Amino acid sequence: QVQVVESGGGLVQAGGFLRLSCAASGSISRLNVMGWHRQAPGNQRELVATITGGGNTNYADSVKGRFTISRDNAKNTVYLQMNSLKPEDTAVYFCAVRRYGGTWSDAYWGQGTQVTVSS
Repeated sequence: QVQVVESGGGLVQAGGFLRLSCAASGSISRLNVMGWHRQAPGNQRELVATITGGGNTNYADSVKGRFTISRDNAKNTVYLQMNSLKPEDTAVYFCAVRRYGGTWSDAYWGQGTQVTVSS
């Protein structure tokens, strides 16, 4: 059993910042890729950023230079530092964990945390 719990969402003005956290627990020894996705109303879920156990990162073009993903392997926790937020960043942000070489369809997902950026 794997549990994934996000926290840190909220309401912020454009140009502001938020930091999301995601803690994974349970049988996660082989689940070493962690990622953040988001879904805005009427849109499909999109990948925001990923990080491997070795620290390799990838970002969506829309957040490059503004968002930073990091992780604490000792705590099985991944973070998403979001700076220079824009109204179009408004969405429910989901954390997911999967094994290296797997797909996000096979990942374990959190319940999501709402991020709202006002203009």
